[in-house]
Parts: sequence; C-alpha cells; structure tokens
Amino acid sequence: MLPRALIFDLDGTLADTERDGHRVAFNRAFAEAGLDWVWDAPLYGELLAVAGGKERMRHYVECYRPDYRPSLDFERLIEHLHAAKTRHYGVLVAAGGIPLRPGVRAFLEEARRASVRLAIATTTTRDNVDALLSHALASDAVGWFHAIAAGDVVAAKKPAPDVYYWVLERLGLSGSECVAFEDSGMGLRSALAAGVPTVVTVNDYTRDQDFRGAALVVEDLSRVRLAELEDLAIG
Repeated sequence: MLPRALIFDLDGTLADTERDGHRVAFNRAFAEAGLDWVWDAPLYGELLAVAGGKERMRHYVECYRPDYRPSLDFERLIEHLHAAKTRHYGVLVAAGGIPLRPGVRAFLEEARRASVRLAIATTTTRDNVDALLSHALASDAVGWFHAIAAGDVVAAKKPAPDVYYWVLERLGLSGSECVAFEDSGMGLRSALAAGVPTVVTVNDYTRDQDFRGAALVVEDLSRVRLAELEDLAIG
C-alpha cells in the first residue's frame, strides 16, 4: 500500500535554492545594509550546517566575524537583514532563476493522481515557500499541499523533529504512515526522530554527509517512482 502522505523539505530538495538563491539574496541584503559580509559558495556550504537564516547569520558573526560590532541592536539588525533577504529571494524566484530539481514536478503530479497527500516541512519562511511553488511549479501549487510547516512555526529547528510533529498533527497521521524527502543529514535526522521513513536526494552541498538510516539515497526524484515507496510506510 502506498504511504498516505509525502512530506517534503524545500531548500535543496524540491529546488536548488541554496547556492544560487538564498546565498545570493543574503549577499544582496548585506550589501544593501552597507555591510562587508560576503558569503561565497564554499563558506555558505559550511554555514548550512546551521538551520534557519537568522540562526545562520548569528552563527556567522559569532564564529567568522568576532570583529563585528553592530551599531544597532543586533537582534533588530538580524530581523531587518532577514526581511531584506526574503525580499531579494522573492525577486530571484519571480524572475525564474530557481527551477525545480529534476523529477520533482512529475513526481508530485504522480502522487496527486494517486490521491497521496502532500506536505512541506521546512525552516525557510512561508513567503519563500509560496513564491517558489507559485513561480517554479504552478500558480495554484500552494493548494496542492495539505500542510505547510515553514519559518518559525516551531521553536526548535532541524535536526529536532518538531517541524515533522507539527505536520503530522495537522495531517492526522503517524510518522509510519508517511514518507519524508530530505537532502541533508540534518533533515534526515529530523524526519527519522519523528518516526518518518526518509528518502534522501543529494546535492553538491550534501552528497558527502552521513545518510545512515535513510530508506533510499538517490541523485534526484527522477530516479524514484511512487510504487517504490509501498514498502517504506504503513499506508
């Protein structure tokens, strides 16, 4: 029997948003604020070990820029930068600069035809979720998903399982009735801690991470068919 729901991470899983999306948007926000912070691709790969954009900026200042002394209240600055970054990210998405990863559209459409419910569990903001889905997938794609956990709906970010518990509660399902899709070891640990069997689709930032416990590890969703998930969940 097929799983009753599929729960997707967004950044790096549904689309390659990190290097050419969020990273670029962060750098534009920093420049706009007159900061000399520049996150190149290798540095951003290191920063991805921290979940959440606000948390990532705090970690960057603490570990990479101990010389920085903010003139404004630091938390107010972080909020301002994150809002600006979200705005710049939306411009990038609207311009079509962040396509879906291979196989994503066909896989989601196959699941919908099979009446398998869809959900999202991500740490990015809800505005970012809506922008990507509507511009990269379909104008009504937000309505394809029965539950969307985004941003700060839970206090503890991945690898804590809280975001998955939030989604499962709204779906009215147990973890064993679902299958999760993640791209990182941190996301995998989050899903497994909530009892959700997990498929990992690797990318350039994550392919060397520890994926022990994953039900399946593949390059992208073009390598996965819905029928392959029948033995992963108790539908």
